Amino acid sequence: MSENKESPERRRERLRQEELKRNRTNSMSDGFNRASSGSMVDLVNSLGWKGTGILIFVIILLFIIGSFVFNR
Repeated sequence: MSENKESPERRRERLRQEELKRNRTNSMSDGFNRASSGSMVDLVNSLGWKGTGILIFVIILLFIIGSFVFNR
């Protein structure tokens, strides 16, 4: 393929990434909605690295708190 031609998959991904960059808050909402149907990739992409770190921290914190509560 020449450099000017891109595959449909790459074009779709490029357009999706551009849309995510333009609409951060809307894409985060879409990510949460898609996560309920099973797309973890969209959730992580919409949150960014800080949001993903906070999400992981909250999950670990809930696990620790739950282990203390249910062990008594």
